[in-house]
Amino acid sequence: MRNLKFAAAFAVMLGLAAPPASLAQQAQMPMPAIEGTLLSVSAEGKVEGRPDMATINLGVQTEAPTAQAAIQANAQRMTALLAALRRAGIAERDIQTSNVSVNPQQQYRENQPPITTGYQANNTVTAKIRNIDNVGRVVDATVAAGGNTVNGIYFSYQNPDAQMDTARRNAIQEARRRAEIYASALNMRVARVVAVQEGGAMAQPIVVTAARFMRADAAPAPTPVEPGQIETTANVSVTFELR
Repeated sequence: MRNLKFAAAFAVMLGLAAPPASLAQQAQMPMPAIEGTLLSVSAEGKVEGRPDMATINLGVQTEAPTAQAAIQANAQRMTALLAALRRAGIAERDIQTSNVSVNPQQQYRENQPPITTGYQANNTVTAKIRNIDNVGRVVDATVAAGGNTVNGIYFSYQNPDAQMDTARRNAIQEARRRAEIYASALNMRVARVVAVQEGGAMAQPIVVTAARFMRADAAPAPTPVEPGQIETTANVSVTFELR
């Protein structure tokens, strides 16, 4: 579903005026003399779409009396987790280690130095899931293989340029629509476009709150994951000549 939203602001410069200095600096070729009124319109175009890729950060956390025991136990379970990702169809190029750490677990006592009670090992990977409908199944597969941390899901597009371009077109169309309204109100017409400047384009990603899973929590039904919609925004400034 697409939802187009626009916001625009304008400034009208009356009279036979020369182009602003900023426009003159940007011109690559001599600009024809202005014979009418300059109208500057800043417009925003938005488009919403369903993401088609998810990036998920997941891994294994283990604890043991010694650092070596903690990291060895972690390595065993992490190997099984990586194998589960590959069985789920995640390509090697889409799996990347993002963190490996071993930290002492300390107990703090009043007026005494802390004592080390054990060690915690963490190993996490970032995986790209290019079939958005398989996110829940991938999470379940890694949990069943020994994974016990999921640190959030990031939804995006595999080809974000397509959505960006649609938002840009919408922004240009809105700028033109506003220009026609202003020209009509002034009993004039839009003669030509003098200059166009892009103010930026942005896709607002969707991030699912971090979660933690244990093997005992795995359910027969896939973990429900809703990708929602991503909003992509483009801004343009267009200068028209009215006559």
